[in-house]
Amino acid sequence: MLRRTFIAAIVAGTALVSTPVHAADMDIVDTAVAAGSFETLVAAVQAAGLVETLKGEGPFTVFAPTDAAFAKLPAGTVEDLLKPENKDKLSAILTYHVVPGKVMTGDLSDGMMAATVQGSQVTIKTDPAVMVDDATVTQADIEASNGVIHVIDSVIMPKM
Repeated sequence: MLRRTFIAAIVAGTALVSTPVHAADMDIVDTAVAAGSFETLVAAVQAAGLVETLKGEGPFTVFAPTDAAFAKLPAGTVEDLLKPENKDKLSAILTYHVVPGKVMTGDLSDGMMAATVQGSQVTIKTDPAVMVDDATVTQADIEASNGVIHVIDSVIMPKM
């Protein structure tokens, strides 16, 4: 049922990301760059010094907020987080979006908890839609050479 929902969204043209034809041949960072709708996420990953990690062997599951998701944050939040003095806070937020291993939507169950690289857990919901914490997955199972990306419509925040 979930896969049909995602396929229907893609066929209807509501997918937020245009994935490269050979995304599975690229790592998570290169896949995000090629998609074109993750410029803020990529800039944040660079500012936090996480590029090499996310280009590493993995596998990783990344819940990737789009540029529109970052735009929902209060004015000035992104600019503040990108400052060098906020690198640790930015890194904590970004690693909260990453789960070790390759977790496809077929592996998810309603109410499950997933440990993030940041150290906290996210809550997964599958009914009525796939969600991670309060963010809805708008496109799922984008495979990369070192893991998988699930596009989300909001930035999720760890409790700090």
